Amino acid sequence: MNFSTDKVWFAELSMEEVKETVEANKVIILPVGSVEEHGPHLPLCTDSIQPEYIALEVAKKTDSLVASPLKYGVCNVTRVFPGTISISFLSLCRITREIIEEFIRNGFKKFLILSGHADEAQMTALRLAAQHVIWRHKEENEKRKIRIMVCSDYDFAYELRGKYFDEKDGHGGTIETSRVMAIRPDLIKEKGSKNFQKIPRFEIIANPSNFLPEGIIGDPTAASAEKGQFINDHIIGEVVKLIDELKR
Repeated sequence: MNFSTDKVWFAELSMEEVKETVEANKVIILPVGSVEEHGPHLPLCTDSIQPEYIALEVAKKTDSLVASPLKYGVCNVTRVFPGTISISFLSLCRITREIIEEFIRNGFKKFLILSGHADEAQMTALRLAAQHVIWRHKEENEKRKIRIMVCSDYDFAYELRGKYFDEKDGHGGTIETSRVMAIRPDLIKEKGSKNFQKIPRFEIIANPSNFLPEGIIGDPTAASAEKGQFINDHIIGEVVKLIDELKR
């Protein structure tokens, strides 16, 4: 059987093709997002479409596979806004751990968990899930046979702040709006408005909307599809490096 290299979605494979990909020691990329408000100008799926796009482009370049995405995440701060659907820290941690364990049971050994939602609780849940898996497979990990990386595409997108974009740009701002413009311009609702007000550092706030009236931090009016493609290309290049490292 000839396995087509343009097949990147794991769930579209047959069981015979899965056997071939296991033998080829392919890396599994698991995109994780959220259903969360991103102001009046961006869709609720913003945090999902970004890592899915990056995962697909990286998979094509590195001959990897993309697992079916997890589209719900931990959204503590934005729960007060309409449309945000948050799950618990433990739920995300548990389902992520179980998914990776199932891939290992099927013979896969190398994984990249890529989150489009960079919330601290979300990233901690994903890292804890990965840590639990590594603890269970400690011997194989020490031999570098089972490996897991966990990151957000915003680990790389925000590297461009200060040089190309405002250092304070954040949720639903120039960078994020530009990226969605480049990926799914049909989902842009309106221009959006600028807001650089932030929640006071270290303080627990009952209603974050008092500080983020439209649920964003940054200036979406400065966004463009050209800027978005520049950002996305930068992220793709950096994630390709991670996959190359996992393959060693």
